[in-house]
Amino acid sequence: MTDTPQYGFDTLQVHAGARPDPATGARQVPIYQTTAYVFRDADHAAALFNLQEVGYIYSRLTNPTVSALQERIATLEGGIGAVCCSSGHAAQIMALFPLMQPGCNVVASTRLYGGSVTQLGQTIKRFGWSVTFVDFDDLDVLAAAIDDDTRAVFCESISNPGGYVTDIPAVAKVADAAGLPLIVDNTSATPYLCRPIEMGATLVVHSTTKYLTGNGTVMGGCVVDSGKFDWSQNDKFPSLSQPEPAYHGLKFHETFGNLAFTLHGIAVGLRDLGMTLNPQAAHYTLMGIETLSLRMERHVHNAKIVANWLENDPRIASVTYAGLESSPYYARQQQVYPKGAGALFTFAVKGGYEACVKLVSAVNLFSHVANLGDTRSLIIHSASTTHRQLTEEQQVAAGAAPDMLRVSIGIENAEDLIADLDQALDEALK
Repeated sequence: MTDTPQYGFDTLQVHAGARPDPATGARQVPIYQTTAYVFRDADHAAALFNLQEVGYIYSRLTNPTVSALQERIATLEGGIGAVCCSSGHAAQIMALFPLMQPGCNVVASTRLYGGSVTQLGQTIKRFGWSVTFVDFDDLDVLAAAIDDDTRAVFCESISNPGGYVTDIPAVAKVADAAGLPLIVDNTSATPYLCRPIEMGATLVVHSTTKYLTGNGTVMGGCVVDSGKFDWSQNDKFPSLSQPEPAYHGLKFHETFGNLAFTLHGIAVGLRDLGMTLNPQAAHYTLMGIETLSLRMERHVHNAKIVANWLENDPRIASVTYAGLESSPYYARQQQVYPKGAGALFTFAVKGGYEACVKLVSAVNLFSHVANLGDTRSLIIHSASTTHRQLTEEQQVAAGAAPDMLRVSIGIENAEDLIADLDQALDEALK
C-alpha cells in the first residue's frame, strides 16, 4: 500500500503491509515462525544470493511477518523502505553502519536518551568512530561542529527524557548544506505527531518497543530510509557508492538507486551484524500500530492535563512539557508538531534528589520502570537510573538533572494520575 498515498493515516496504520495470507486467507498477518525457506531450484537460490531477485532466504535477513512491519512503518513515515531489527539501540547502529568508517564522526544533539549518549560517546569508539555533542538550538554551533570527517547529523524529534522538541526543518537545512544525511530518532513522537522525512530528514530510527507497540511486551527497532539522499554525490559513503567485495563488486547505489540504503541494511547489515527482529515481536508491533493514532491522541490529551496541574503545584519547581504555553518551545511545538508535544516530559521537585527517590517509591498507579510509551503511565528518576553513567553536567544538558523525574503519561483517566502524583508528593516531602 506504499503506492496509495490517498489513504489517511488511520487507514494505513491498519492496512499498510497487511494482505490476506495467500495460502490460507488469514486476515491478520501470520507469525511466520521459520528459520529458512525452500528454494524453487538452484537458479532461484543463486539469484537470491546474488541480489538479483527479492525473496526469502533465511530469517536473519528477511521474514514475511517482519517484512509486513517494515512496509507499515515505512508507509507511515513516508519512506521508501525500512529495516527492522532487535532494538532501538540496534537501529541506531544499523543506521550508522553503512555511513561510517574508522576516523569518521557524527554530530549529535546534547538532548538525547542517556543510553544513546553512552552508545555514541563511548561504545562507538570501539569501531574507530567518534561523536561531537552540540546544542541543536544554536544552528551556527551545529554547522561549525561539522568537519570533513563528519558522516551524519543525529537528533531526536521529541527528546527523552525532557520532551524537548527539535526544529527539524532548520537542522535539516544545516545537514543538507553540508551534504550530510540527517538521522532523526522519532521514537517519542511517532509518525502520528511528526514525519521527519517530510521536514528534510534522510533516515528515521525508532525503538518500536515504545509507542509503536504501545503495550510493553516486546523489544524492537527500525530504520526508515527516505530514498532521497544521493549516496554517490562524493566519496564519503563508499559502502553505498563503491564496489562491495562480498557481492562481486556490486555498487549498491548504482544498482538499486533509491533503495540502496534499505537493501544494504538487509544484505550487509543484518547479514553481518545479526541484529534480527523475531517474527513474534513483529506480530505484536503490527497489532500495536493498528491503534497508534487513537493512543497518541489520548497520550497527548492526558499529558497536557497532568503537565498543567504540575506546573501550578507549589511543590514543583519546573515542568519541561513543550505543550505548555509557558514553555520556551511552545511556538516551535505549535509549528513543527501541531498534533501535540507527545506524552514524555520531566518535572523538578523542590525537595531535590532525595524527594525524587522517595516519590518514585510512593506512587501506586504510575509504574516505576525503565521504559516509556506504554499504555500505562510510567515514572523514573533518570539521574539515578537511565542517565546514571553521565556526569552531572551531561545529565543537566540531557534534561535529566538530579532533581528531575521523567514521566511517560499513559491513557488512563487523567484525574486518577493526578491523584496518584498528589499523594506521592505528600509522601516524598514529609
